[in-house]
Amino acid sequence: MRLVVLGGGESGVGTAILGKKKGYDVFVSDFGKIKENYKEVLTINGIAWEDEKHTEELILNADVVMKSPGIPEKAPVVKKLIEKGIPVISEIEFAIQFTDATTVGITGSNGKTTTTLLTYHLLKQGGLNVGLAGNIGKSFAWQVAENKHDIYVLELSSFQLDGIINYKPHIAILTNISPDHLDRYNYDYSLYINSKFRITKNQTEADYLIYDNEDDAIQNWLNKNSIKANKVPFSLTGKPEKDGGFIENNNINSTIKNEIFTMPINELALEGKHNIKNAMAATAVAQLLNIRKQTIRESLTNFQGVEHRLEKVLKIQGVQYINDSKATNVNSVFYALDSMSTPTVWIVGGVDKGNDYDELMPLVREKVKAIVCLGVDNTKIINAFNNVVDVMVETTSMSEAVQLAQRLAEKGDSVLLSPACASFDLFENYEDRGKQFKQAIYNL
Repeated sequence: MRLVVLGGGESGVGTAILGKKKGYDVFVSDFGKIKENYKEVLTINGIAWEDEKHTEELILNADVVMKSPGIPEKAPVVKKLIEKGIPVISEIEFAIQFTDATTVGITGSNGKTTTTLLTYHLLKQGGLNVGLAGNIGKSFAWQVAENKHDIYVLELSSFQLDGIINYKPHIAILTNISPDHLDRYNYDYSLYINSKFRITKNQTEADYLIYDNEDDAIQNWLNKNSIKANKVPFSLTGKPEKDGGFIENNNINSTIKNEIFTMPINELALEGKHNIKNAMAATAVAQLLNIRKQTIRESLTNFQGVEHRLEKVLKIQGVQYINDSKATNVNSVFYALDSMSTPTVWIVGGVDKGNDYDELMPLVREKVKAIVCLGVDNTKIINAFNNVVDVMVETTSMSEAVQLAQRLAEKGDSVLLSPACASFDLFENYEDRGKQFKQAIYNL
């Protein structure tokens, strides 16, 4: 069997290693440049590879193709594979056939990284043999090749879900849905929503779907479509009929199979309404997997949070600097601005993914005193907020953006990097953007 892997990054190299171990004839092809450390791994493992090109005669003879999530369906080589009827799948779909581990699959437009790390933390503290993979950390396929975990907590993007045929998580979490990556879905929001719901499409009556019961897109889809999985909704305002999470007397509550878990909201390590929801989702998983209540409570209290997600960096001359580089869409920024309690200098911009800034208007009016645009093309942001804030400046480097923000901020203010956009115009990725932001603050 010939396995062709498109993309020589973390998921591609992990898939290649697993494929080789399982006896496939493996070839890795990347249209960009493969990083030196990955080239070394492929070479040591005797896996053929190429970069900066796709040689069609070496690709179109595949029995199965694993496409890395960053490669769009409309890439010419992918189109040709589909025309030839060659299966094009995701890393998750490829790897799952080689493990009998239980998986917890987590998706959503926002909050999935926090929820994934929090869920992993709860299960690990509970003594389970658990791995962390998907969109985060070491590739799932690589771990299946080298480790033996009983459970995997997987952060799944819509692109990874697009490439599944048979994969099903025993427990799925859908944190929320808001417009994102619309450039990959023909600017059709319903296609993106359907993509997120692929997480439950293969689930059975023995499985669970945990979801935000206050999310309009989720509610509308569930009203029109039936699912087999057991529903476990969570909400800040209502109470579930059966299983699910809710708030009562300033306590977070979660009922699973008639077992009620409860703890005061003010004891949660993470702040903000969105994080109460993330905690409810993670708690439901822990209960379903029989983690002791005391362990859940302790884990929710001592969780450290996520880098580049509302990360408090430093306070300088009474000004708090906050790194929210992971906020690559409007809905993420909504959460960030909603959690701000001081006048805010907002650093925003990058590669627009079809953003509609209207929903931010009330929050920007209320909380934002100045905007620093950080991107190659800021036209859309300027047109949206020109009449909303008094001060708007443009810049194309992080150090300059931070210096300008420092000048605009006064004691008691906050400087918030929450870009609402992808980072590829000026940075390698959102992590690079966040790290440059922190370095620029340390240099002030």
